[in-house]
Amino acid sequence: MNTPAIRIDGIRKSYGKIDVLKGVTFDVTRGSVFALLGSNGAGKTTLVRILSTLLKPDGGTASVAGYDVVSQPARVRGSISLTGQFAAVDEILTGRENLIMLARLRRVPEPGRVADDLLARFSLTDAGGRRVGTYSGGMRRRLDIAMSLIGDPPVIFLDEPTTGLDPEARIEVWNEIQKLAGGGTTVLLTTQYLEEAEKLADRIAILHDGVVIVSGTLADLRKLLPPAKVEYVERQPTLEEVFLSVVGKQA
Repeated sequence: MNTPAIRIDGIRKSYGKIDVLKGVTFDVTRGSVFALLGSNGAGKTTLVRILSTLLKPDGGTASVAGYDVVSQPARVRGSISLTGQFAAVDEILTGRENLIMLARLRRVPEPGRVADDLLARFSLTDAGGRRVGTYSGGMRRRLDIAMSLIGDPPVIFLDEPTTGLDPEARIEVWNEIQKLAGGGTTVLLTTQYLEEAEKLADRIAILHDGVVIVSGTLADLRKLLPPAKVEYVERQPTLEEVFLSVVGKQA
């Protein structure tokens, strides 16, 4: 039997009298992209912080890569990488220096080679010798995700990775996330963007008011609504489609 990469059963978390998580339960299959949708305050980041051992739950159980987040936190931390809502990169260092620094901190052999390989993988080789302070938002986010791969963690948490990015940069990040899953990495993605989940996720859960109100594949979720009525109308392109067409990018 294939053990889930992430298993969550009845997780609860409160801050004083405010119940943020009220019994969250779901599994994430190994090598898949799982999207956790929810509005601001739904509890997405709190759940990610619990799974990455930054917070302790008030109740329930959770395991990542087969390790319990409460009783085996060091094992969990050795199996994951967390990319938050803002790129955690040093703007004074170059892209390559950022990667080498983290590789050394994680005691990865041949940090220079690892850095060069990741720069090539994320199409950042030409920018590798430039200070990160000169990077665009999309380049910083790609570098941030590249840094999260040092040490080849089997599970990666991406907490709203495209917040604040323009459409072109968002597509760059989407492409990298798809490559991660294609290489066997398990990705738990939190997002407020429905299109992002539709584009990337193998399975989707909607977290609302501290509980998962529905989960499944995109096809499963579509079945919750009545069949669409076929109408022949002239469809106007969206502004995003116009923008991507003009700049020569494809969604």
